[in-house]
Amino acid sequence: MVAKSQKSQGFEAAMAELEQIVADMEAGKLSLEDSLAAYKRGAELLSFCRSKLEDAQQQVRVLEDGVLKDFSGTGESGLS
Repeated sequence: MVAKSQKSQGFEAAMAELEQIVADMEAGKLSLEDSLAAYKRGAELLSFCRSKLEDAQQQVRVLEDGVLKDFSGTGESGLS
């Protein structure tokens, strides 16, 4: 298993790697050592993704307090 630097990848890449780790573990084809390494890497990726989501939520909160005050919460922003 090749570990990638979390700083060099974005949220989407981290999620894709996490999904692959889950699939590999669910397949039951990993040795005990590889399973432990995959679990450790998965925990790191989960922490990274949670941090990115929390950062995004904080940015939205800041925007909602000013710029996006009149934004419709129905998901109809007019953007595609």
